[in-house]
Amino acid sequence: MSPLAAYLRLRVRLAGRLLREVGLLRLALLAPVLVAAVGRGLVQAATHPWEQWAVPVMTALTLASAHRQRADLRFLAGSAPGYRRWLAVEYGLWAAPVAAGLLLFQDWGAAGLTLLLAPLVAFLPAARAAPSTRRWGRSLFRSEAFEWVSGVRAAAAWPVWGALLAGAGWQRDSPLGPGLALAGWLLVVLACYGTPEPATMLALAAPTARRFLRRRLALGLAYAALTAAPFGWLLGAGPAGVGGALAVGVGWLGLVGLIILTKYAFYPNAIHIRTTQALVVGGALLMTAHPAYPPLLLVSAGGLVWQSRRRLQALLGRSEAHVN
Repeated sequence: MSPLAAYLRLRVRLAGRLLREVGLLRLALLAPVLVAAVGRGLVQAATHPWEQWAVPVMTALTLASAHRQRADLRFLAGSAPGYRRWLAVEYGLWAAPVAAGLLLFQDWGAAGLTLLLAPLVAFLPAARAAPSTRRWGRSLFRSEAFEWVSGVRAAAAWPVWGALLAGAGWQRDSPLGPGLALAGWLLVVLACYGTPEPATMLALAAPTARRFLRRRLALGLAYAALTAAPFGWLLGAGPAGVGGALAVGVGWLGLVGLIILTKYAFYPNAIHIRTTQALVVGGALLMTAHPAYPPLLLVSAGGLVWQSRRRLQALLGRSEAHVN
């Protein structure tokens, strides 16, 4: 067996183990929602003469985010000199279904660009675990908002924010431009809240679950609103109008709130946090597709509030007992 085939076989086994950890029930809910949400977005973009070119870029950005957070990059660099070629093949295989979807609508150029950009992601460097404070300078966010401080630095989010804002300004005459930019920025915010912090930080942040959750929501929604405000302004200045921009903004912030609640509802299991966050985002993207989705999302919001408070009460009580 060639080294490439052995590597791909190992990755398939790892994916199977992660799927088993997610669980059959969560998979049964997650898979149809994500397939429907991604398929709906792909169809909408593929049928537009300009938006089709956003598909290869979004695919490459998604792969780049996952690639730079991989924990095995240093191991591969030290044990397999040709590992980047293996990664290029793997990322090309992940992008192949997206390219096939574009080909169904005869978007030959966008499909080719998707297959071109995806393997190039393999040559990006890994994200640094702890960037130097001297190099990055003082953060624009308060240290208490540790998700934003670490998440924005690790993802190099400000260049992404600037690129999304430039794209939204370029397509401001269509509500789809700022809307897609907001969706892209939501993925960055989602990455900030996908990694659970150490349990000791919970006990230091607040003495009770209610106060802790209120503070996390207040900080997270405030920074989310500030960073999303320029996109909302562009959306309001276009055909959507002020009313449409306010409706989209309120819905967007509500989704950020659900992402924060999901983090603590399933803390500290990172796999469960990320899969449930993906389920919430996918369900939100499908709200306009079927009348059953908004009530389902509303019921889920109530369940997340209850579960997050219950989980935090157990954790804070355990931390307090450990300290005493």
